[in-house]
Amino acid sequence: MDDTIYEVSTQEIGKTEVAPEVLNMIPYNTGMEPLLLAEYGRNIQNLVDFCVSIPDREERTRCAYSIADIMMILFPALKKDHNNQKKIWDHINIMSRFELDIDFPVPVINAEEANPTPSPIPYSNSREILFRYYGRHIQNMVLTVADMDDSEERQNLIGVIANHMKKLMLAHNKEGVSDAKVLRDLCFMSEGKIDILPGDIYLHDYQEVVQVKQKQGKKKNNKQNY
Repeated sequence: MDDTIYEVSTQEIGKTEVAPEVLNMIPYNTGMEPLLLAEYGRNIQNLVDFCVSIPDREERTRCAYSIADIMMILFPALKKDHNNQKKIWDHINIMSRFELDIDFPVPVINAEEANPTPSPIPYSNSREILFRYYGRHIQNMVLTVADMDDSEERQNLIGVIANHMKKLMLAHNKEGVSDAKVLRDLCFMSEGKIDILPGDIYLHDYQEVVQVKQKQGKKKNNKQNY
């Protein structure tokens, strides 16, 4: 027996060239079609694709039933679901891209049900927002208060709304805020039903709070002088 030991350096291995036909034999997931249901893996997807390609309907149906049995064996968690049979056949139909023509044992999901078109979100366009920095809620509140009978409660609500409007305007424009401007906007949004002069109501003076950064204390020198 020949006990000769042959040594091969890693540099020689790195220089070894692999034939292109060998590389073409290695399939990569990045070069394949995306999985429709990744939890079942590539093999189940390939089985479903093969089943769809079978020309004979009876043989195609038997193949689909076999795939369903395999899925039950590979994924025992499906057995815990009381509606497992419909779930499996729904998934088979999805993986077949809804092209599997067989006699399904249960009603299965179709393409419209799997990819429903979302219903449009209803937006209230009954009244346009006049001033975006006040918002729609303030505008609705102004219209509600404007239709109230003249009373102390109405006056108090007008004061609360006007002060909040001034605060919102200050957040939008810190330099162009005035009581007269707020009251003009209030009159405009109420369609002239709330017409107040600056001297007839008191609006708070809001000021921007500037946060003062705390200075870091100087580190004490613990070194002793000898």
